[in-house]
Amino acid sequence: MDTTTAMVGGSVLALFGGVLLLWCAAEVSLRLRVRRRGTPTVATVVAKDDVHGRLDSAPLLSFSVPPSVGEPGAFGIAGLVIARPRGHTPLRRPDRFAPGASVRICYDPRHPSRVVLAAEEVGRAVVVDLLWSVLGMGCLAAGAGLLAAAGG
Repeated sequence: MDTTTAMVGGSVLALFGGVLLLWCAAEVSLRLRVRRRGTPTVATVVAKDDVHGRLDSAPLLSFSVPPSVGEPGAFGIAGLVIARPRGHTPLRRPDRFAPGASVRICYDPRHPSRVVLAAEEVGRAVVVDLLWSVLGMGCLAAGAGLLAAAGG
C-alpha cells in the first residue's frame, strides 16, 4: 500500500473510531444520568406514520410534565411533551410499542425532551452499545495500525 494512502486511510479510520467511541460514551452516560436523576413517569405511544405509510421503528411518546416551581434555570413547561426516547432503535418496531401502549420512561426535568426508556423497558441496549464500542475500537486499532505501518 502506498504511504500516502496508508496515512490518509489510517487517519480516517482512527478519527472515525475515536469519534464513535466518544459518542458511545457520551450517549451511555447521558442515558444513565437521566435514568438515575430523571423523573419517572408513564408515556403513551403515539401513532405517526413515515412518508411510506409505515410506523417508524422509534416510538413517538407523549407524556405530561408538571410546571417547574422555584427552580432557577428550569424551563416552566407545563403540559404535553412529545419526544422519541434516546438509545437504540430496532429495525422493526416491537409489539410492546404499538400505538396506544403505555411505556415507563424517565425524563430530564430541565429538558423534558430528553427521554429514555426505564431500565425494565430496555431489552438488548447493552449488547448494542457494546457492539458500537467494539466497532469504534476496531476502527481505531486499524487506523493506528495503518499509521504505524506507514510511519515505520
